[in-house]
Amino acid sequence: MLRVLVVDDQFLIRSGLTALLGAAPGIEVVAEAADGEEAVRLAAETRPDVVLMDIRMPGTDGITATERILAEADGAGGQARPKVLVLTTFDSDEYVFRALRVGASGFLLKDTPPDRLLAAIATVHAGEMLFSPRALRGIIAAYAGPVARDPHPGLAALTPREREVLGLVGAGLSNADIAGRLVLSAATVKTHVHRCMSKLGVSSRAQAVVLAHESGLVARLP
Repeated sequence: MLRVLVVDDQFLIRSGLTALLGAAPGIEVVAEAADGEEAVRLAAETRPDVVLMDIRMPGTDGITATERILAEADGAGGQARPKVLVLTTFDSDEYVFRALRVGASGFLLKDTPPDRLLAAIATVHAGEMLFSPRALRGIIAAYAGPVARDPHPGLAALTPREREVLGLVGAGLSNADIAGRLVLSAATVKTHVHRCMSKLGVSSRAQAVVLAHESGLVARLP
């Protein structure tokens, strides 16, 4: 059973999400939070697999709450690190980058259809990243120039194949998509992605996406 924590300051949205998820097979809503501070507390108490996180909330906002939830999970011994899927009405590149930098696994708008939301929860739980199409286009447009803006020092440790894989990760491709494009097995791609993240010192695939963009590695896709 996939355990989900729902975080939103608006009661109607929060209760609607809870009802939707509660009716879906294989999903259990373990708690609801009306603000970021409550989300941090309930995440520590319930240890969800996935957190649906609003951004703009009174007091502790969703980005700060995400950072604290993931940091506390990292410092809690054997506690599994939850995946955080940001849900918001604000389709802003600033919000996307801030959320991803603190470790969020994806970013969707609140007008996302229910079937896509359920699929998104399963996707981030499986370790993939996920963006709304508009959010991903905004990231790519912001970093479309050929010159690296802020090359990461760990890039020198990557092999040519790892740099190629990182560029495709930055373009938003899944492991299966990368495997098809490079004619590799999905397991091999997964190994390359893991090694890239280890060498670069990033803890989530989403953070690897941001790093790829900031370092000018994002692949130009036809």
